Amino acid sequence: MKSKLLLIVFLSILSLGKAQQMQSDDNITYRSIIPEDKQNLLRNIDMFANTQLAFRNDFTNGEYMGSKFKFEQFRMEIKGYLHKNIYFRFRHRFTSTFEPQSIDKIIKGVDFAYLVFTLSDKWKLTLGKTYADWGGIEFDLNPIDIYVYSDIIEMADNFLTGAELHFKVNDNHNFGFQILNSRTGSFDDIYDTVPDVVASKAPLAFVFNWRGSFWGGKISTIWSYSYFTEAKNYGKNYIALGNQFKSKHFDLAYDYKISQEGIDRTGIISDEIPDNLYNYAVKNTLYQSHWVRATYKFNKKWHLCLDAFVDFADWKDDLDPLKTEDRFRTVYSFIPTIEYFPWEDFDFKFFLGYVGRYYKYSDYAKSRPEFTFKDYNTGNIMIGLISPLKFL
Repeated sequence: MKSKLLLIVFLSILSLGKAQQMQSDDNITYRSIIPEDKQNLLRNIDMFANTQLAFRNDFTNGEYMGSKFKFEQFRMEIKGYLHKNIYFRFRHRFTSTFEPQSIDKIIKGVDFAYLVFTLSDKWKLTLGKTYADWGGIEFDLNPIDIYVYSDIIEMADNFLTGAELHFKVNDNHNFGFQILNSRTGSFDDIYDTVPDVVASKAPLAFVFNWRGSFWGGKISTIWSYSYFTEAKNYGKNYIALGNQFKSKHFDLAYDYKISQEGIDRTGIISDEIPDNLYNYAVKNTLYQSHWVRATYKFNKKWHLCLDAFVDFADWKDDLDPLKTEDRFRTVYSFIPTIEYFPWEDFDFKFFLGYVGRYYKYSDYAKSRPEFTFKDYNTGNIMIGLISPLKFL
């Protein structure tokens, strides 16, 4: 009996030893996941985890609402060259929905999935899901460097599937022309059933873009005009004029954006109006935004930044016989922040800031019996970190 017990103990020790060996394996006897003859390809590949993580303290009308840690942004990105004339970029936003969209069949969370073909020194062709290059400094920035977007950008489908033809005039001027899907979801998903409106059979967006550089790069522009076909006889005209000045210690950017919409694509007014009055997208809306960012870099490690912008929402249709004015609401926003860069050789910063937003409704919006709108304000004291976190 004792000999059997000793045998069992001995076999158990051997088994444990093998298991421990597998757990602590140093991979000396195993091949790399990426074969050695393929590893040279990694020299042309970059991989990032674009991250903005913050501890938020939220207020409404001065009343403390709560605190929480939140990933404001987390977008995994890989990009590089497959061939000297073929560039690819893929970026997945983990803070968005994972459902495939009804138009392009790719999940909403995918920002980029495109290829760029270099046709010549002057011409490039882009195919796939890409950014709608509709101008403005605000949208051109990495999303991790934006604390809150202005209304037009926040509510738009900013990443769309299609094609772009890009022409480089010289080192200072570039032009782009895009044909894209005008949205990722179906007409009914976005607008519901709008009376007397027939959805377009070819819901496309046409984007013309100019990027300019002056005075040795101190002044740059990103201007564009876009037209969207949403329905028969109804479209959207969008203009964005982005301008930026850069110097050693001070940067200043200003965007003006205007969106004239036959059907309320931005959707703020349609979402605000109660369903018992109009349970579908309204017509003839106009949105405007003035956006400014000023950055003072008083040394390499410390920056002061201020974002300030105002968003206007107008309902120009006369569907409502009680409507007395076009203006529906105005939102004033300001975001002062202080940013600290601990390492000069690594793109990483800590930040402390405040997001203040003031919502002002027109007399019409506050006085109509079916509406219950009141002016209010929100605040957010935030402390966190921002980095593209380059892994490769």
